Amino acid sequence: MTYALIMIAYLVGSIPFGFLIAKIFGVGDIRTKGSGNIGATNVIRSVGKGAGAATFILDFLKGTIMVLLALHYFGLLQGVAVAIAAVVGHSFSIFLKFRGGKGVAVGAGVFMALCPKAVLVVLGIFALVVLTTRIVSLASITSAGMFPLLAWSFGSPEEVVWSGAIVAALIGIRHSANIERLLRGREPKFGKSRRATAVVENACPPDDSSRTGPVAEA
Repeated sequence: MTYALIMIAYLVGSIPFGFLIAKIFGVGDIRTKGSGNIGATNVIRSVGKGAGAATFILDFLKGTIMVLLALHYFGLLQGVAVAIAAVVGHSFSIFLKFRGGKGVAVGAGVFMALCPKAVLVVLGIFALVVLTTRIVSLASITSAGMFPLLAWSFGSPEEVVWSGAIVAALIGIRHSANIERLLRGREPKFGKSRRATAVVENACPPDDSSRTGPVAEA
């Protein structure tokens, strides 16, 4: 049963809402637009704010709902396994030939079910970093890295803390191209024109792990 549950969580996590929403809005393959990522940031830039908000909410909820169901019917260990599986599914979607997003929204969603206090603080950190720097990738990496420490400080079970560390590491790996641009001072800021963003991002090597289009970003 546990293996079946993990597989279901992976499949639900694999649903590429950003890709589907872009198609619905008539934009085409979001992976060939803007940064090439299927996440909310690129959907906002390439499709619009409403589409981006819908992408974030749906990615968040697919994680939360799966973990809540696992916790209710099975238990903590199964809930943690489902959390990781959902994030892996989003990052390596079977529906997109094992490519996908960065895992930030679905990661926040799964841990909202496991440690909501830590997630609320993390969301505050995310917002603060975005407001002060306007760099979404920096906010994503910082927030993901803070979660395991916050979960531990709030007294979460060690399974939650360790799963948070695993997901944070995965999010960091998925942001490897962003980290390179951050170190070079070339990471685009949120709110830049799409043309300016593409110029800056194409100045660095693309991240082939999550795109079929130009380059990847948060």
